[in-house]
Amino acid sequence: MRVPLNWLADYVDLPATTDPHALAAEFAAIGLEEEDFFGPEITGPLVVGHVLELVKEEHSNGKTVNWCRVDVGPEHNEDLDDPKDPQPGPEVPSRGIICGAHNFVPGDLIVACLPGAVLPGDFAIAARKTYGHKSDGMICSAKELGLGEDHDGIIVLTDLGLSGEPGDDAIALLGLDQVTLDVNVTPDRGYQLSMRGIAREYAQMKDQSFTDIGSTAVAEVNAPTDDGFPVVFDDANPIDGVVGCDQFTALQVTGIDPTASTPFWMQRRLQQAGMRPISLTVDVTNYVMLELGQPLHAYDTALLGSEIVVRRAEVGEKFTTLDDVERKLSPEDLLITDRGGESGGKIIGLAGVMGGAAVEVHAGTTEVVIEAAHFDPISIARTSRRHKLSSEASRRFERGVDPKLGPVAARRCADLLVELAGGTLSPATTQTGQAPEPTVIELEVSRVGALVGVDYSAAEVRELLEGIGATVDNVYDETLSVTVPSWRTDITDDVDLIEEVARTGGYDRIPSIQPAARAGKGLTVAQKTRRRVSNLLAADGFTEVLSYPFTSDKRDDQLRLEADDVRRAHIRLANPMSEDLPLMRTNLLSTLVDLVARNLGRGAKDVALFEAGLVSTSAGLPEGPGPRHLPGYHPSDAELEAIYASVPAQTYRYAGIIAGNAELTGVWGKGRKAEATDVIDTVRRIATVNGLEVTVEADQIAPWHPGRAAKFVLADGQILGHAGELHPKVCENLGLPTRTVAFEIDLDALLAQADLRSWDGALSTYPVSRQDVALIVDAELPTQTLAATLREGAGEELELLETFDLYTGDQLPEGKKSLAFRLTFRAPDRTLKADEASAMREAATALAAERHGAEVRS
Repeated sequence: MRVPLNWLADYVDLPATTDPHALAAEFAAIGLEEEDFFGPEITGPLVVGHVLELVKEEHSNGKTVNWCRVDVGPEHNEDLDDPKDPQPGPEVPSRGIICGAHNFVPGDLIVACLPGAVLPGDFAIAARKTYGHKSDGMICSAKELGLGEDHDGIIVLTDLGLSGEPGDDAIALLGLDQVTLDVNVTPDRGYQLSMRGIAREYAQMKDQSFTDIGSTAVAEVNAPTDDGFPVVFDDANPIDGVVGCDQFTALQVTGIDPTASTPFWMQRRLQQAGMRPISLTVDVTNYVMLELGQPLHAYDTALLGSEIVVRRAEVGEKFTTLDDVERKLSPEDLLITDRGGESGGKIIGLAGVMGGAAVEVHAGTTEVVIEAAHFDPISIARTSRRHKLSSEASRRFERGVDPKLGPVAARRCADLLVELAGGTLSPATTQTGQAPEPTVIELEVSRVGALVGVDYSAAEVRELLEGIGATVDNVYDETLSVTVPSWRTDITDDVDLIEEVARTGGYDRIPSIQPAARAGKGLTVAQKTRRRVSNLLAADGFTEVLSYPFTSDKRDDQLRLEADDVRRAHIRLANPMSEDLPLMRTNLLSTLVDLVARNLGRGAKDVALFEAGLVSTSAGLPEGPGPRHLPGYHPSDAELEAIYASVPAQTYRYAGIIAGNAELTGVWGKGRKAEATDVIDTVRRIATVNGLEVTVEADQIAPWHPGRAAKFVLADGQILGHAGELHPKVCENLGLPTRTVAFEIDLDALLAQADLRSWDGALSTYPVSRQDVALIVDAELPTQTLAATLREGAGEELELLETFDLYTGDQLPEGKKSLAFRLTFRAPDRTLKADEASAMREAATALAAERHGAEVRS
């Protein structure tokens, strides 16, 4: 909110010597942080000038310029004419200035910028020779002074309703010496988006009196009449049962002079507040909105139907807003429409957001209907975001506007139109709906100090709450009954009142005490596991990266995912950062490959990257949007279950890719290209360091090579993930080197397993007994499966099982292979005898023979 200090001084006693920087610091102490500071941008002599003579001169470049003699006051006039000037000078002292504008004549009062001045943009003014004359200054336009975008002509002071004597300071006359603060207004304090709200804050901060110009107790308002402009509420689709518009005030002003212009003082204040002056009627509505915080709209009565209807949009309706954008409307959109008239009925505005051109005030408007309505904040916020359309009105409505302010603001707007445009206020007044009853809260004074840490007295608490506009009464000792002001819809409980006491009493009074840290329980199991996995990958030479979690259907095609693959069940974003990436990823590899390709494109030859992050899927979600509830509503258990069911599942995963060499070239050798076994072993070791056993099986799944990929199955049957070489077509689609390898695992599935590592006591001090055995099995039998069977059959004394030989050849039957294992046994309480170890080995081989038809190779 931009706060012109000269405007603020209309409502509070602002000292003339106020340091704006010190004022900004004081505002920050009560929660209004400074965003920007707009101070004087012009230095040097900028004065009122009186045009004495004007001679038009045509030049060889086809341009006609004016050679002017300008009286700029005794302090700045030259006594002699330019000796090189062929034109005779006037009898009075003046300055000669060249000007290319043609919207002024001799006798006009203009603004002259003299040598030594500096204009906005660090534009220094100096005397210079041009068009055969020495131009001793510049006659200024509005744009050159930062007063607007008009650069077609220069400023003629009488056109702005201003006057002065030659030599008068034009900086002060035009308000160019004034200061504006831009303060940050938090979303829960919509009342501060007005001079009324800021002035109240300032008055309380400075302990000054403040007259509330927006209160019905001090402002004149119109009583409703039966002949007011008809307004009908027809909200057939209220959001969460709350009607979109609960109050509507309409006043009528006739006899407006369409040629009347906005006075300069109002134009200047609008500019300082960041708004562009448009026309008198529109400027007045904007001025009152900035002043009081109530958005207003003025309709041309001649273009309006016989009645105004506030309703929800119908399916398929469209509406072109004032920014010339045709918008497809939602049944949740609240509309201002009319009925009757030549058109039979039309949409005239998106309620609380933006109007349309159908009944817009124009240059010939002489009669208007002034609308001051109160809209549901949630309805306005949703419409604003749905159409990506934020306006000054929507910013205020979605933060909450004083429900009692409509009649006051409408009357204030009508009075200004009567005063400035010569209009007549009609007694016919519409007031549909009524303001809600005020909120009353009981507050224990002792609770304020207990929560804030400051010893406030009951008198001080009362004073601070009255300063925000509340009415405070004593219920009994140390308990106050507080009637919340109508504009503070954010105050609903006693803690909100306590917050106001702390804020307006000054945050600097609150002691800064660091609380004692609670004894922690250390890292969670999930945190320890993530660190363990990340450390293992980093030690293996992988570099951790982060990618954006956004993808597209095109990436699914590049990864060769089947049409019915569950990984195509994406969540589509309502407002994507890029239209090319509208989906949330369902697997990490879909986005990690982009970073690999980027590094290769920037000259890296060997890349090993990994990422840890969340993926999401729409699989299993109910159709349609999930349930929505109002803020502050506590859902029932059944409603909570429905809410959780509508939330997409998200799993935490790890993925890694190696492109190029797995072992780099060095003094130790020429290096080695990455192979499928590298990432398969990586996943196996991830399981091992977390105390888990996995079964490794061959698998055919995109995007991996059908003959060089493995699937990892956990003890409970869950799939941990996949690893192997990427399909050649996938590498081609993504611009990756051939034989690129990758893995992806589900950390949530890993965390769901029981840690098989156990610790029953001290290490055994007894020696080991080793037994070797070679088994002939089917060539298709996975080594991991056979090893798990041997481990089960050998019993608890088996300490280590190692595979040390694989043989396939002529000495074996076709379709068979020989696997050799070394079994290491150790007992915790004795030295094992050779017969005991042999018996354990035989039990293991017997179970392998039973399950897999294994034969001991002699």
